[in-house]
Amino acid sequence: MSALSDQVVSIATLVYLLAMISHAVEYALGNSRVKVTAPPSRELVGAAVGGGAGSANAAGAGSLTGTVGADGVAGTGGGTVTPAERTAKRAALAGWIAVALTGVGAALHLVGLVTRGIAAERMPWGNMYEFVLTVSFIGVAAWLVVLWKVPSLRRLGLFLTLVMVLLVATAELVLYTPIVPLVPALNSYWFVVHVSTVVFASGLFLLGSVPAATYLMRAGYERGKRSFPYTLAKKLPAAASLERLTFVLHAFAFPLFTFAVIAGAIWAEAAWGRPWGWDPKETWSFISWVIYAGYLHARATPSVKRNVAAWLAILGFLTVLMNLFGVNIFFEGLHSYGGL
Repeated sequence: MSALSDQVVSIATLVYLLAMISHAVEYALGNSRVKVTAPPSRELVGAAVGGGAGSANAAGAGSLTGTVGADGVAGTGGGTVTPAERTAKRAALAGWIAVALTGVGAALHLVGLVTRGIAAERMPWGNMYEFVLTVSFIGVAAWLVVLWKVPSLRRLGLFLTLVMVLLVATAELVLYTPIVPLVPALNSYWFVVHVSTVVFASGLFLLGSVPAATYLMRAGYERGKRSFPYTLAKKLPAAASLERLTFVLHAFAFPLFTFAVIAGAIWAEAAWGRPWGWDPKETWSFISWVIYAGYLHARATPSVKRNVAAWLAILGFLTVLMNLFGVNIFFEGLHSYGGL
């Protein structure tokens, strides 16, 4: 079962890569602009006289100029499709193929997690490899829900799938750890309560960092900036939509993260005899909490620019990454369960 999990996760990584490529194709093709130009009217010069000639001319003109279809494209009879329209349709097709591939990748991702848990006979959150796989799955699953609710955000998928490929590939190539039993300190029902909420909140913070970063690029582009990286945001949704999505995701994740920190303190009291000891992971969790609280406060304060709030959201996720990678790699403490 463990080997099956490894194989399925590898396939999921490749599927995410294909989804990213499909999104990139949509992004490359998606700048077509369909322009509808009314054709010049034509008149029939007939030999008829009086009102009959006028009627004949009107009828002839109507038959020669054709009609304008419901899609706004002028043509003869059933209408013609311009090259710009064909390009736009191909871009949309590539985008929906990317969404389908993302869904397939998420399903495989879930299968990899479930089979890993079955093989380990526990929840698959015992080391960095399993934690990163779970957080990234929560992120992509939440993205699919967002996309189902707001399909117009589809082009944001290019950046989300890029993050997914980087995270899952890093988990496989750098963080992989064979299945081992949990250390004794983790054998508690608080393992499920505390870690599940941390995982869920971290997955939403992961997803929220994507519109936060793209908002900064898009807002700059809308203000007239045309240098790199602002040009990458040319085909993204409006900055206001990206900023609103950033806020919704963080407003949902922050209470979960707060509960996770409190649950961790209760568990620490039961396991180590003290609720808080400024262990490196506890310290960085507190730093993350303060920064995300600062983001929500800045977002709710009219005098604070949206750019400042977005930077706080990004900084918050950087501290989450530091807590996940940096603390486990560079520090020693009671939470050193990275498995490296």
